[in-house]
This record gives sequence, C-alpha cells and structure tokens, in this order.
Amino acid sequence: MGLSGLRAVPGFAFTTARLFGLQSAWSYERMLGIGFAHAMEPLLRPLRGVDGGARYRGALARESLFFNAHPYVTSVAIGAAARAELDGEAPEKIARLRQALCGPLGALGDRLVWAGWLPACSAFGLILVALGAGGWGVAVFLVLYNVVHVALRLWGLRAGWRAGMRVAAALANPVLHRGLEVVGPLAALAVGCAMPLVLVWAAHGAGLHLPWWLTWRHVVAAGAGAAAFALLAARLGTRFTGLTLATLVLGVVAVGGMLWR
Repeated sequence: MGLSGLRAVPGFAFTTARLFGLQSAWSYERMLGIGFAHAMEPLLRPLRGVDGGARYRGALARESLFFNAHPYVTSVAIGAAARAELDGEAPEKIARLRQALCGPLGALGDRLVWAGWLPACSAFGLILVALGAGGWGVAVFLVLYNVVHVALRLWGLRAGWRAGMRVAAALANPVLHRGLEVVGPLAALAVGCAMPLVLVWAAHGAGLHLPWWLTWRHVVAAGAGAAAFALLAARLGTRFTGLTLATLVLGVVAVGGMLWR
C-alpha cells in the first residue's frame, strides 16, 4: 500500500499527528504505554461499531499496557499493532508482538539517534558556530536533526501498518542497517572535528591567550586526524572496541609528547 493509500486509512492523519505527543503521558509503571494507545486510537475507531464497541475498548486497554522503546521508532510497533487489531488477531499474539518489539526498537533508536545522529548534528552545528555562522549554525542543527527525526516517525508508522504481524521484515530494511553502519563513524568524525574548533572559538571569545601551538592551522590538522581515526575505526569494525582504540591513540600521543620534549 503506497503513501496515498495509507492517507486514505481512517485515522491515519490523526495518528501521525499524535506520534509527536507520544511521551506526554510517560510513567514509570507503563513507560510509553498510555501514549502508545493514545496515538493508535484513531486507527482503532472502525472497531467501535463491532460487538457493541467491546473490541474497541479491549484493544485500547491492551495497547495502553507497558511498552518501552525509543520514541522515534515506536511508531513501527503502533502501526503493526493497530493493523493486527483490525485484522482480528488473537489478543495473546498482539501482546507477544508488542513485547517482542520493545528490545529491537529500543536498540535501533538508541544506536541510530542518541549515539549517532544527535551527536553528529550537534557537532556540525557547533562547527558552524565556531566558524562564525552564529544563529545559522543552530538553525542548521535543528533542520538536520528534525528532518531525520520526523522521517523516522513517519516511516515507522507506514512500515508497521503495511507489515502487521510480519513486522520483523520492516526492521530488516537495508537502509536502516546501512544507516547504522554510517552514522557511528560520522558522529565520531564530527565530534572530533568540533572539539578543537570550539576550544579555539571559546578561548578567543573569553579573551584568553592561546599557546603558540593552538592555531587554526593546527586545529585543521586535528580535524584531519579525527577523520583518519574515524576511518580507522570503520575499517577495524568489531575487532577493536572504541575504548581500545582510544587507549591506543592516547598511548601514541603520550609517547610522541615525551619524544617531542
């Protein structure tokens, strides 16, 4: 079913809007559960006329139970569970589906957004601010970050609705896996380049006298080093952890510093 077809689904537009309030009813007892059911409710309205509304009320009660995952990709589970409810799947199967999706969606969102895209966009915005872009750097950060954030929510709802109980196929999307491969090194590169630039910018702004070796030329060299480090990390893959690589680089820097003196 294409996007135009999904827009014709009763309640799809309202559910799309409600995705952005998913965390407004967060609680320790149910985590995202109440927001989950609130977002899904427009899709469940066709059930109000079935069995005197019993299926509608039962579905809402089930969907408001505990659910915990990354809020940006929880829409995958919302779409899949709503489709399962409308298809008349057994309540036990729907409960197992919701439970099974918590871990994968939590890990996917954490790696893709919190550990990847957010630090990459933050670092890029800081680089622009340090280079004199001012408020435009903040604007670029907001645009870059939210384009992906909104796209994830909308893609998830469509993918979950299309797949229903077979939603595991949506999580095997090659675009997602390629994104996970790229976003980590991208964040490492962006943060590595941003740190020396922001240090120089902040020091100049505070009127501090910088040592002779901390000039813009050396900052650019540091950025090139960060790029080389990110490339090395990408090539080594899982053979070395980030901690091992960082320790190795710090050791090389310490030895080089002693030899320099």
